[in-house]
Amino acid sequence: MKSFLSRFVYIYQRIKQSADYPRQFWFLFWGMLISSAGVSMIWPFMTIYIRQKLGVPITAIGLMLSLNFIGGLVTGAIAGPAVDRFGRKGAMVLGLAIGSVVLMAMSMAGTLWLWVIVMLVNGAFAPLYRIGSDAMIADLVEPDRRAGAYALLRLSANAGIALGPSVGGFVATASYALAFYIAATAYFIFMLAILFFVVETAPQRQALDQLQVDTSYGPILRDRSFLTFCAMYTLAVMAYSLIMVLLPVYSKENFGVPENQYGFIMATNAAMVVLFQYSITRVTKRYYHLSVLAIGSLFYALGVGSVAWDWSFATFLLSMVILTIGEMILVPTAITLTANLAPADKRGRYMSIYHLAWGIAYGIGPVVGGILNDKVAPVAIWYGGMVMGLVAALGFTLLARKVQVTLAPQQAYSEETKQFPGPISRTGGF
Repeated sequence: MKSFLSRFVYIYQRIKQSADYPRQFWFLFWGMLISSAGVSMIWPFMTIYIRQKLGVPITAIGLMLSLNFIGGLVTGAIAGPAVDRFGRKGAMVLGLAIGSVVLMAMSMAGTLWLWVIVMLVNGAFAPLYRIGSDAMIADLVEPDRRAGAYALLRLSANAGIALGPSVGGFVATASYALAFYIAATAYFIFMLAILFFVVETAPQRQALDQLQVDTSYGPILRDRSFLTFCAMYTLAVMAYSLIMVLLPVYSKENFGVPENQYGFIMATNAAMVVLFQYSITRVTKRYYHLSVLAIGSLFYALGVGSVAWDWSFATFLLSMVILTIGEMILVPTAITLTANLAPADKRGRYMSIYHLAWGIAYGIGPVVGGILNDKVAPVAIWYGGMVMGLVAALGFTLLARKVQVTLAPQQAYSEETKQFPGPISRTGGF
């Protein structure tokens, strides 16, 4: 653990010397580390905790966790226009404050209906921070440097995730309640830090009113290439969600992998992102977005499908390594594409739809996996996920041919006008 932290600090110092990002960006970088370390002490073990607490089948757990993401569908749609109209900071503060309260409530919920309510509330408010912060990064950082900025935030979050599960596995074995309390405290500290030290970056409301800016979803819903990208992204994330949500309980019940060992599997995922994400993004940002997304989806298909042949801690770890390579390729590319396509006055809504795709995937994926587990066989989960990843890769490939990309991603941005051109030619950003 000490060597990992030393390596993280070394990477951070090297990147900060070469990447001249605003001071507020680095504040969010460190705040993300604290909050992700806290919440990741409990979240990887949530399926095990609910299974032990309520004694319900895997399908029921999948449906319950899906409520977490279903709750975000409505509020996510509202959050986009709200972030564009009223600003990023308020949404971030509210999302973290409610998240802290929800984590405390989870430590006390002892019935199925209480868990249903808690999951709905958590899902309803969780998108606020994500949409607000992603829009804020787009405000702070120039388009040709956003891929690196989003990669750095993933590095920070995953440094916390590398620390959280490795400690949380032991804490949860002794007391799940303590793990919930630590996670809630981390969220609360980050919320206070944003409240007092972060400056709003959104365009002034008065300026938007004078321009009579359309804050509906109409312009975004007419961007068919972006919506097609979101559909394929949803399929890819559905495959990813199967490992992240169902693998802990699958590996424990079928192969006896305990929480403290599985914590190191999750820590490996996060450590890989910390050590390699920024370097991989420096390479992938040179290529067309959709081609990169197709390759990332193929790694997802291979990583999820390989679980069908796993039988031990070591083989489950290998599957996670393969999946993580795909994650490092796909996720920063997807969010950078979204940020680059969104004009300043529509960033909240573009990010809202992007996160909506993620939420739908996490809402549907575990349910499909639970049905395959309960109605077919446990191993069917992973074959189903492999198909999802392959279809997503095919979809990204076909979309790349359709839009006929002729420009590299960095060249699609106009330095003269400081924006992308109209809806048709803007697909050059893919």
